[in-house]
Amino acid sequence: MDLKIALLSGDGIGPEVMEQAVKALQAIEENFGHNFSYKEAVVGAIAIDKFDDPLPEKTLALCKEADAILFGAIGDPKYDNDPSAKIRPEQGLLRLRKELGLFANIRPIKTFPTLVDNSPLKKEIISGTDFTIYRELTGGIYFGEKKINDNGTVASDLCEYSQKEISRIAHLAFKAAKNRNNKLTLVDKANVLESSRLWRKVVSKIGESYPEVTLHYLFVDNAAMQLILNPSQFDVILTENMFGDILSDEGSVIGGSIGLLASASIGEDNALFEPIHGSYPQAKGGNIANPVASILSAAMLLEHFSLYEEAMVVREAVDKSLEKGIVTPDLHAGSKYGTSHVGDFIADRIVENHDDLNMNDENIGLGKSTII
Repeated sequence: MDLKIALLSGDGIGPEVMEQAVKALQAIEENFGHNFSYKEAVVGAIAIDKFDDPLPEKTLALCKEADAILFGAIGDPKYDNDPSAKIRPEQGLLRLRKELGLFANIRPIKTFPTLVDNSPLKKEIISGTDFTIYRELTGGIYFGEKKINDNGTVASDLCEYSQKEISRIAHLAFKAAKNRNNKLTLVDKANVLESSRLWRKVVSKIGESYPEVTLHYLFVDNAAMQLILNPSQFDVILTENMFGDILSDEGSVIGGSIGLLASASIGEDNALFEPIHGSYPQAKGGNIANPVASILSAAMLLEHFSLYEEAMVVREAVDKSLEKGIVTPDLHAGSKYGTSHVGDFIADRIVENHDDLNMNDENIGLGKSTII
């Protein structure tokens, strides 16, 4: 298969983890005979520094021409610490989602058996957790009308949804549940919010077309509690933009590291794949950032184009790295393996794709080939 992939590495550790994801994709090319072409563009704080625009037109044009976008991270402390800044890195990502019509954010949340002790939650609570959050991405309070009075003392953000916006992501979530364990949980605040009552009405009606899927409802405050008390009860969670933003970040700590979790943002004609972690500027250039989430995002990219075997090989390579302890320090204190070392091991594992490999630990530490 031929694919044109836009690379938007962004800020902070974005370029470092992106490099490892590209290694994995190149290993897939070598192993399966595909041809992926890559073009880079700037976005976020680095784009503001260069062009005074978090999403330059050239970047947007490249993304529209590409088959898929691989995204790194976005954000910089100089903007985080300045609430008065008129131009912010995050505006670039929000505009990109809107311009490309990326209305569905898909975030798998699962525990890895070898890392259950890393979680702040008890092993017996998180074991077996494996669910996916479908978050509406281009509507709601983040994109609604914003007002502030002349004195700057009263502000408002409008949360607005249409039946069409709800329907299109609901169908995706029901189809996902149908291919998983036939359970869908709608998270809303229908006891208070009119927009949530519309969500419940529309989703309930659509549910009639999926009789094999059991539909459950949870208010968002209860859902936040249940994610901690019993995360393994969930299969597919469907929710609106802000609730999904909060719940997916809460869910990210279940597995013990936000550096493990990938995501996809899907539209009618475009798709973007990114780790859910931030730009982690403190680690920039330190070769300590966890590249697994970025690599698993590349696996989701492959799966999006029905390259299921290829995606499975990437995930198996990640599993092997976790099993053998080839991980960055966030997963194992004192680990001698850096970002590039983990990326090298996973890429080599993809190329070799053998069941039992002998590793040369000294070579891994030097960043050389990990397979002997």
